[in-house]
Amino acid sequence: MRSWKPKIRNFPVELPGPARDTDSFEIARPADYEVDDAPPPVDVDFSFGSYHSKTDVDGNAIRYNRTFEVKELSVPVSKADDLKKFHRIIASDERNTVVLKPASK
Repeated sequence: MRSWKPKIRNFPVELPGPARDTDSFEIARPADYEVDDAPPPVDVDFSFGSYHSKTDVDGNAIRYNRTFEVKELSVPVSKADDLKKFHRIIASDERNTVVLKPASK
């Protein structure tokens, strides 16, 4: 029977290139609904990359803005766990939602 051993990374993670992607969305809130819950802002900065997102409610508009930036092309082995954490934070943020409820009368 073989014992399980975690694989050890020996080489840095190579990223395809520097990048900066920005997304902005505006959604009209139905007049008979109000925002019950909105995701918190996310601000993550590492030497190799950053990610920022924010949801704003302004009248009947829900605005979502996010920026993803790759700053280094090579992430050293010593920062591999930070890179995993970075991608987990982004994935979690991308699954967040705004919750609406019927407006109080």
